[in-house]
Parts: sequence; C-alpha cells; structure tokens
Amino acid sequence: MVRRLGDLEDAVMTRVWRWNRPVTVREVLEDLQQERSIAYTTVMTVMDNLHQKGWVRREAEGRAYRYEAVSTRAAYSAALMNDAWQTSDNLAAALVAFFGMMSAEQREALRDALHVVQLDDPGESEQGPGR
Repeated sequence: MVRRLGDLEDAVMTRVWRWNRPVTVREVLEDLQQERSIAYTTVMTVMDNLHQKGWVRREAEGRAYRYEAVSTRAAYSAALMNDAWQTSDNLAAALVAFFGMMSAEQREALRDALHVVQLDDPGESEQGPGR
C-alpha cells in the first residue's frame, strides 16, 4: 500500500523531482530555508526516511550522500490514485465521483490517456470492452 508523503517529505521530493539530478541534504536544506526555518538534521532525517521507504536511492560522496528519485512524480501520483481507488467498496461509484471532480483540462488529459492505452491494446478499442 502506498502511503501519502507528509508535507515535509513532499517538499523534499518536489525538489528532487524538479532538479532531476542527485542532490545533497545541504542543497535541499538551503532551498527549503527560503520558505521556512528548518534544521539540517530534520532534512537529513526526512531524506533518510525517504530512502528507507524506497522513494530515493543514495550514493555516498565523502561523508555525505547524494540522493536521487527512484520514480517520477507521475508514477507516485498514479500509485496514490490506484491505492485510494482500491480502498473503495464500490469502484465504479468512486470513479464516477472522481471524474465529477475533474476540471475540463483534467478530463481532456483523461481522454488523451485513454487514447494512449487503447493504442497499446488495439483489440480492445476495435471490439470494445467485454465483447
């Protein structure tokens, strides 16, 4: 089961994903300090926790580590959506409610995604599901 990242974990991962390169605790700390007061040890603990959870990998560099994301934010978001959907006792109703919350832009992205999935399985798009 995927667990939602806490606010600080999300702030750290946002930087790791945005920078798209191995980063040090110091780099993340300095960027976070532009928004809030935070201790080096707090960021170090969060990054170690992210490593333990499998969201980042790390490589030793001298006495420090460089961390990089294991997967993309899109993959993380997809796992969250799947996890939330699987907790419903009525999957169809959950999807209808979710789609009802979508903006026009999100519905267009959904249409595009369904088109891509159908291209991956041409038999399904030609025959339709369940035929």
